[in-house]
Amino acid sequence: MYHLKAIIVGAGIGGLTTAIAMQQAGYEVEIYDKTSKLRPAGAGISLWSNGVKVLNRLGLGKQMAEIGGEMNRMEYRSHKDEQLSHVDLIPLIHQVGQRPYPVSRTDLQNMLLEAAGADKVQLNMRCIAVEEDETSATAIFENGHRATGDIVVGADGIHSVTREYVLGHGTEPRYADYVNWNGIVDAKPGLCDPDNWVLYVGEGKRASMMPIGGDRFYFFFGAPLAKGTTVEPENRRDELANIFSGWPTPVQNLIQELDPLETNRLEIHDLNPLERLVRGRVALLGDSGHATTPTLGQGGCQAVEDAEALTRFLVTTSIDVPDALKRYEAERKERTSNLVLKARKRTDTIYGKDPDATEQWYKELRQENPEDVTNALAKVILSGPMR
Repeated sequence: MYHLKAIIVGAGIGGLTTAIAMQQAGYEVEIYDKTSKLRPAGAGISLWSNGVKVLNRLGLGKQMAEIGGEMNRMEYRSHKDEQLSHVDLIPLIHQVGQRPYPVSRTDLQNMLLEAAGADKVQLNMRCIAVEEDETSATAIFENGHRATGDIVVGADGIHSVTREYVLGHGTEPRYADYVNWNGIVDAKPGLCDPDNWVLYVGEGKRASMMPIGGDRFYFFFGAPLAKGTTVEPENRRDELANIFSGWPTPVQNLIQELDPLETNRLEIHDLNPLERLVRGRVALLGDSGHATTPTLGQGGCQAVEDAEALTRFLVTTSIDVPDALKRYEAERKERTSNLVLKARKRTDTIYGKDPDATEQWYKELRQENPEDVTNALAKVILSGPMR
């Protein structure tokens, strides 16, 4: 189909990637976001090769290489500093045809915003409703503005308003029973080798560092905590020092290096798989349709894949927009639902929901065949749209 106009609600990774893809297809786009300033949720993100391949297809490969970290291996270590497993990622890169890139979320969003066009984004626009007729769809905003196009794309995150329209009822995100702290530090000695992704695990908790562009590490900590706990930013270093007391020296060094005022503290939620991703001329994309825990590193990648698939079906089918959206849903629903549930299961194992299962996982890490790890990663990557 030609000469379409898309209303995109949400200017995160999925919304901006969709805008880029649709503009390259010759479509008119308008992007709306409820915030007064675009601030990514979280400090960093691991974009595995399936997501990077889509961005390559959109002409952003050079920029991705500039902002991404060179991650050549990954390593699991215990909370007593024993090496549990070590995986060379170079064979994976050759197997799937593309390097993964851990990146700063701010760097990634700035890259996408420049490519999409900052002038296309209207801020302070909180979507409160969606409606449609036979020929158009309209996003309605709190200030009374109505944006009408051939399609409305709901990329408005885990607390999506567009999702309520698509489903015809509300949905509540599910608390995953753990808190994630994350941020960025300079890649100083005493933390981690500059091309290594290290994960320390034990006691149903984990701490990790991975390289990103600019000689920095993206770090995250995770620990099971009851919902509703709060700690003021200035006290987050002390909180982490207490939770990870006795953990290896690099973890202690990381805690001392981080800026508590710049460290995010997030209660992690996901969504149960939805019964649908589209309704008429309205499509859900990214976290609005399949928010996941970050334990597989596929949340951002799946939003990027959504953008590619949605645009592809609009371009390559000619019946009408609702028909193209049904084809999009048929391709994306099973893949994204499976990954949400797979990430949920892994989350429960990592964070000790069943202590016996978690202890068994620690034992399995010691015996893990690196080739099995890379084959499992390759299976997820090569099941995406860019093989």
